[in-house]
Amino acid sequence: MKPPELLSVNLAVTDLGAAVSMYPLSVASSWNHSWLGGDATCIYYGWMGFFFGVASVATLTVMAIVRFTASTTLQSHPEIINKRTVQVLLAGTWLYAFLWAMFPLIGWGAYGPEPFGLSCTLAWAEMKEHSPSFVISMFTMNLAIPAIIIICCYFGITLRLHFSYKSLQNGNIIQNKVKMQRRLMLIAILISAGFIGCWTPYGIVSLWSIYSTSSITPFVSMLPCLFAKTSTVYNPLIYYTFSKPFKQEVNQFLQACNTSQACRGSKPNNLPENTIYMVCEGTTVREELQMEQLVRKHGDIC
Repeated sequence: MKPPELLSVNLAVTDLGAAVSMYPLSVASSWNHSWLGGDATCIYYGWMGFFFGVASVATLTVMAIVRFTASTTLQSHPEIINKRTVQVLLAGTWLYAFLWAMFPLIGWGAYGPEPFGLSCTLAWAEMKEHSPSFVISMFTMNLAIPAIIIICCYFGITLRLHFSYKSLQNGNIIQNKVKMQRRLMLIAILISAGFIGCWTPYGIVSLWSIYSTSSITPFVSMLPCLFAKTSTVYNPLIYYTFSKPFKQEVNQFLQACNTSQACRGSKPNNLPENTIYMVCEGTTVREELQMEQLVRKHGDIC
C-alpha cells in the first residue's frame, strides 16, 4: 500500500469507527424514546463522537500537508514522504484525538445529553459556566486552524499543478501524472469542503453557547450535530463518484458477493444424490462425498 493510500484508509477508519461505536446506541435509544444506559453510556457516546471527529479533522489536515509537500515536484521525494513518515503522522493524529477526547473526563469540558435526549455530545450549557476556555481552544485548534491549513495547502497545490501543466505540454507521461494529481486533488478538496461545511455550524453554535446571552433552542442545537454526523456518509460517496479505481473495487466486491450467493446450493439435475456440486460463473466443481462416510464421521447431517 502506497503512503498516500494509508491516509485514505485512516480516514475510512475514523468514519467506520464512529458509525459502529455510536449509531447503534443512538438508534436503540430512538426506538426506546429515551436514552439507554444512563450517564455511563452518555459519556461513552460523547467520547467516541469527539474522538473520531477530531481524528477525522486531523487526518484531513495531514492529508492536505502531505499532498502539498508531494506537489513540490511531479514525483514525491521518497525520503520526505515515505511509508514510515506517514505512519508516524497518523499515529500523531490518533494521539492528538485521544488527548482532546480525554480533556472533558479530567475536568476541562464535559459530556452531556443533547436537547432531545437521544444522543450525547459536549455539554455546551455546562461549559458556558465552567469551561469557556475549552470551547474557544477546541474551536481554534480543531476547526479554525485545520480549515486555514487545508485551504492554503490546496490553493498552493492548484497553483503548482496549473503552472506544471502549462510548462510541460510536450511530455505525455508527465501530463498524465499531472492529470492524475488533479483528479486526486479534486477528491481531497471535495472531502475537505464537506468537512468545513459539516463542522462549521457545530463550531459556530459552540461559540454562540458561551458568548450569547439568549439560550439555544433545541432545534438550533440539533442541526449542527446532524451536519457533523453526516461526515461518515459523504466521504465514501465522494470516493465512489470521483475515484474510478475505488468505484471498480466496490463494484467487483458487490459482484463477488452476488456470485457467492448464486454459487450456494447449485446442482445439475443429472448428478447422483450423494455428490455435492458448486456451480460458479459457468464452471462446475465436483466434490464426491459419500453419504455413508459423512454419517459415520459426523453422525447427523443438518
